Amino acid sequence: MKNETTEKIKELSKQVRLPGVRRYLQEEIAEANLKNLSYEEFLYHLLLKEYDLRLESGKKNRIRLAGFPYRKYLEDLSVSDLPSDAQKRLKVLKSLDFIEQGQNVILAGSPGTGKTHLAIALGIKACLSGYKVLFVTVPSLINQLKESRSDRSLIRMEGKFEKYDLVIADELGYISFDREGSELLFTHLSLRAGRKSTIITTNLSFDRWEEIFSDVVMTAAMIDRLTHKSYLLNMNGNSYRLKETKVWLAEQEKEEKDDID
Repeated sequence: MKNETTEKIKELSKQVRLPGVRRYLQEEIAEANLKNLSYEEFLYHLLLKEYDLRLESGKKNRIRLAGFPYRKYLEDLSVSDLPSDAQKRLKVLKSLDFIEQGQNVILAGSPGTGKTHLAIALGIKACLSGYKVLFVTVPSLINQLKESRSDRSLIRMEGKFEKYDLVIADELGYISFDREGSELLFTHLSLRAGRKSTIITTNLSFDRWEEIFSDVVMTAAMIDRLTHKSYLLNMNGNSYRLKETKVWLAEQEKEEKDDID
C-alpha cells in the first residue's frame, strides 16, 4: 500500500525539480529503516543521490549541447597510430591545463591522421570535467556568423561565443572564404585570444593560410594571435582513419567467414 506522506514528498520533489529525491526516496527510506539511520543521515544520503544525479545529467547535457558529430573518447584512441608529435603532447593535453590557461591547440597536418578524433576526445573530456564546449566546423561557423549579421543578432552571438571554455573549430582550410567570411572568423577567434581556449584542426601549414583568407595582413594577424603561447602539433603521418577502416573491413570479413562456417 502506498504511503500518503511518501507520495506527497514525491509530488513536491517533482514541483521543485528534485528528480533524484523522487527517484531514490523509497530506496533510501528502506535503507534508513534497515540500518536505523538518524533523520540527518537519511537526509544526507538522499540529497547525495540528488547531487550525483545532477552531476551525471550535467555531463550528458554538456556533451549533447557541444554538438559533437560523433563520440570519441581518449580511451578509444590508438595512441601508437597517432603522429609522433601528438603522442609526445598527449599527456599534457589530457590534463586540460591548456583550458585553465586559456591556451590554444592547433592540430595541423594531412587528412586522416586523427586531428578531429583527438579534438573531439579532448572536448568530451572537457565536458566531463565541467567545461562548456562548442564543436563546429569552420565553414558552418562562417555561415552562422553571416546569418547573424544579416538578422542583426551578431552581437548576441559574439557574447555567447566568447563564453565557451573551449571551442573546437574543425576543418580550417578545406574551403576558402570570401572577405566577409574571413573578417568575421578573424573577429570571433580574436575575441577569445589569450582568455579562452580554441582547438583548430587544419590540413594546411601556416605558410598556406593566405590561400584561405586571401589577405596577407589578416593572415599574419590571425596566425600571430592564434599561435601565441599555443600548442602546435604536427599531425602529418600515416592515415589513422585508413588504418581504422582496414581494421573494420578485416572484422567484417571475419564475421562473414564465421557465418559461412
